[in-house]
Amino acid sequence: MVLQTASAWLLKADAAIEEFIPLVLAWSWTIFAAGAIVLIVRLNSSADRPKRYKVPLPKLPEETRYLDPPSIKVPGSSAIQCYAPATGQFLGLVNPSTPAAIDRAVAAAKAAQTVWASTTTFRDRRRVLRSLLKHVIENQKDICRIACLDSGKLPLDAALGEVYVVAERIQWTLKHGEAALRPSKRPTNALLMPHKRNYIEYEPLGVVAALVSWNYPFHNLLAPMVSALFAGNAIVVKASEQTAWSTQYFTALMRGALVAHGHDPALVQAVVCWPATASHLTQHPDIAHLTFIGSQAVAKHVATSAAQALTPVCAELGGKDPFIVLDSVGKKRLPAVAATMLRGTFQSSGQNCIGIERVIASPGVYEPLLALVTDKVKALRIGFQEEGDVEEDATKYDVGAMISDSNFDRLERLIDDAVKQGARLLAGGRRYVHPRFPHGHYFTPTLLADVTPAMAIAQEECFGPILCMMRAEASTADAVLAVANAAPFGLGASVFGDEYGSEKDEIAKVVKGVKAGMVAINDFATYYAVQLPFGGVGGSGYGRFAGAEGLQSLCNAKSVCADRFGWLGVRTGLPPVVQYPVRSQNGGWSFVKGLITFGYGLSWGEKIRGLLELIRNS
Repeated sequence: MVLQTASAWLLKADAAIEEFIPLVLAWSWTIFAAGAIVLIVRLNSSADRPKRYKVPLPKLPEETRYLDPPSIKVPGSSAIQCYAPATGQFLGLVNPSTPAAIDRAVAAAKAAQTVWASTTTFRDRRRVLRSLLKHVIENQKDICRIACLDSGKLPLDAALGEVYVVAERIQWTLKHGEAALRPSKRPTNALLMPHKRNYIEYEPLGVVAALVSWNYPFHNLLAPMVSALFAGNAIVVKASEQTAWSTQYFTALMRGALVAHGHDPALVQAVVCWPATASHLTQHPDIAHLTFIGSQAVAKHVATSAAQALTPVCAELGGKDPFIVLDSVGKKRLPAVAATMLRGTFQSSGQNCIGIERVIASPGVYEPLLALVTDKVKALRIGFQEEGDVEEDATKYDVGAMISDSNFDRLERLIDDAVKQGARLLAGGRRYVHPRFPHGHYFTPTLLADVTPAMAIAQEECFGPILCMMRAEASTADAVLAVANAAPFGLGASVFGDEYGSEKDEIAKVVKGVKAGMVAINDFATYYAVQLPFGGVGGSGYGRFAGAEGLQSLCNAKSVCADRFGWLGVRTGLPPVVQYPVRSQNGGWSFVKGLITFGYGLSWGEKIRGLLELIRNS
């Protein structure tokens, strides 16, 4: 009987399901179709479509001439002399900003920001960034050409280090920026404050500033603009005098997107000045936040200056990034590891704050890895690809120029000292006079083996095309960490090994123990390519830009506590026992004591005793 009943029930259920499934599918398709229609409408909304705009390219002097010797200083003049570091070609003169000019830039930005913050929504700001992204994508060739001319890098380096990362910053902000800045709920005290709701509002700071380095003239200028504007701020960017020529053009790209959507271009200001004038910006009372990218020495001056106005600083100060290779990586993967190692070391001639400065390999992979890269480093070709270049080998260069030759004496000294202390110089090690570009700043791609932590070259940031190979004493996490953490920096790191096999605990220990603000596992620098917060520890600075934390750092995180049931008339009231004039100090003290015991007692017995004391003294 039971079986018959169950069987009948199952038949009925099966019939019901057969009738229900078509209804579910019909409703699902209806909901899907409606959602698709809404999405298509939004994507094709004329208001949200990116707008095209034009920006004039910077003009070169009619007469081509080469500086000998190349220098950004002109004797007897305060002008900044701009030239191509790869060839010495004169690009033009830029008048440096004076303190009065900085004041005007800040004032204009401040006036524009008041309107921008109060009248635009996140959707409005996304429209501007969407147009900027379209312009960047459609004008990649011009952007790369100008960045290369002003910094000496090659087009491939510019595409990866300038355009790619700017496009990622914009796209991340378009997709995730609003979520990062939306008010966030916070928990309350369930016993004492259940009637309260808490949240954080992210409000624009006003006018923020960024002092950026020359190694990525497009990316370093545009990236802080994108974040600042989306957060509701205006921004003043102090560009490096080394890349003053391209600054106006790259700034115009951001301004063009603003104008295309009817917004004030004064939101974005760029200044170029000599170091002595920069303090006028860093201690300006109307600057609410500073981002600094540069050296430790300059950062100390910036922080001291900013302290005059109590301006918070995010400082990114370069690094001595370790590239750690454990034995567990396996010999089959070593060629791929070596390829990544070369790109991470020689990208932009090594002028990369998260470039690979030290390769730290376990004993089992040290010699095989060294054998894989030695001939390749020796074969790297130095040069520059000029526009319209028809030279047979013009497109076959691997490593471009450096921004100037001011660092060459130090690099040669570091290399010589390392060799004297036992390091093996297997390639390069000296400046290079290029036969086609004798006025350019070139340093030969260098490979040093058997570098030890005691050598100066393992302690100082080179910021040049130098690959240092360091051998760990043993194939353990502790051994590689002893070498990796010996330098006074802590920006990025790469760790290669088997993260899934029997030795996964070793790689996990290295990742956890390495002194760094960012780590890429079995890769190089991918943390920035996905817009994780960027910044370091120790000698590499403090604070973070990029990602949600970077956006939020450009805001006033305002904590708000409100009545949860205010709409019902439930309000917080001050108990009579603690109101002024206090009727009894002993009674008031006992009341608060009971309140604390009830709210924070570790056992229910304590809480009950506290509650009774609270009631007795109410």
